[in-house]
Amino acid sequence: MILIDLSESDGRPIYGRISDRIKFAIAGDVLRPGEMAPSVRELSKQLVVNPNTVARSYRDLQAEGLLEPVRGTGLQVAEGAPEKCRSARSVYVRTRLRGAIDEARGTGLDPAEIETILHEEWAKARDAASQPNGRGA
Repeated sequence: MILIDLSESDGRPIYGRISDRIKFAIAGDVLRPGEMAPSVRELSKQLVVNPNTVARSYRDLQAEGLLEPVRGTGLQVAEGAPEKCRSARSVYVRTRLRGAIDEARGTGLDPAEIETILHEEWAKARDAASQPNGRGA
């Protein structure tokens, strides 16, 4: 099961956010080539969204060559999808960081303060990841 949190809205359509989260799951080896994607019904129920929204996301992922149909079964992760998703993940993270920086600048923080905050938060995340349970002390 992949976990998708749609609680945070960034103004983009839900189907786009679903696609991005599935790309993250593929890039992070949560979903691997040959593995089945959740059914439209299953994922729409999990996310409490209209099945057409999930279907739209799946159509886009198929068009990008990331999911491929398996006759009578559903959609599976295509070979080569992880490599394609890793570059998409980088673009997604850069976009999110750019938005956070714009928001920080809007509050009056100067670039040096933003950089300090970014380094501090990165150090916290790195320290937490190095703990055996991945949660930090």
